[in-house]
Amino acid sequence: QVQLVESGGGLVQPEGSLRLSCVASGTFLGLGAMGWYRQAPGKERELVGTITGSGSRNYADSVKGRFTISRDNTKSTMYLQMNSLKPEDTGVYYCNARAYTISWAAGMDYWGKGTLVTVSS
Repeated sequence: QVQLVESGGGLVQPEGSLRLSCVASGTFLGLGAMGWYRQAPGKERELVGTITGSGSRNYADSVKGRFTISRDNTKSTMYLQMNSLKPEDTGVYYCNARAYTISWAAGMDYWGKGTLVTVSS
């Protein structure tokens, strides 16, 4: 079983910064692509950005130039650096990861429970 735990959320003023972390633990051969998603109150969950095992990144248009995803494969950890935060960035941020447990031929997607980010003055 693989567990993903997010941390780093909190209350921040507009134009402030936060850094989220997602740590994977459990028994697995390795991690493939990982991603951050968010869900604002009353809205559906949406993609924030993804990062492959080799470090290729993809971002939603709404966060390009403000958010940066990175990962440390030696620590099975992914990060989300969020700058110039806006009230519309408020929501629960979830970590997603493709983990390979039995073999490299078939991976499964896992989700964390989320961390709340509130951008407000």
